[in-house]
Amino acid sequence: MTIATTTSEDHSAGHEEHPDLRVWGLLTFLASESLMFGGFFATFLFFRGITPVWPPEGSEVELLVPTINTIILVSSSFVIHFGDKAIKKNNLKGMQLWYAITAIMGAIFLAGQVYEYSTLGYGLTTNVFANCFYIMTGFHGLHVFIGLLLILRALWRSRLPGEYSATNHTFIEMTEIYWHFVDIIWIVLFTLVYVLTLF
Repeated sequence: MTIATTTSEDHSAGHEEHPDLRVWGLLTFLASESLMFGGFFATFLFFRGITPVWPPEGSEVELLVPTINTIILVSSSFVIHFGDKAIKKNNLKGMQLWYAITAIMGAIFLAGQVYEYSTLGYGLTTNVFANCFYIMTGFHGLHVFIGLLLILRALWRSRLPGEYSATNHTFIEMTEIYWHFVDIIWIVLFTLVYVLTLF
């Protein structure tokens, strides 16, 4: 009887030491998304290399709104990190504040993207540049929207007593990881589509 009890306790202790597979699942998902974005970037560079004029006439890009969006999105990575640090110190109010600010910044980014689309003057099927542009920025925008939903979900659930704490913050951490991924992809996309296209 004593042996059985000890074995059970050891098993429980060992189980608690296992890494959270949800985080590994998220990292695997993000790795696959990285490959997809990598395919988009490679296609964009390929067409740029074989097209005499890039971007083709009538499908130019502007830097002002995308640059503002970039500043907002990159800054939001620091803001969401403050939220993660706050909950790890059992500061729920701090986490809620920083996550709310991040949500606002994400919403502003999406609004800026919609505004940019409305002022471009060309559409998805105008030419190969426009096609690549809308697919890449639109797909990234979808990821920002999903990240925004995750942040809002975290804020909504944080109303429940004991939902998040210094010892229970896996979802908060996963949301931060996802948001950092979105930011990194945007930096690469912004460099390829806007900076290198103009210069």
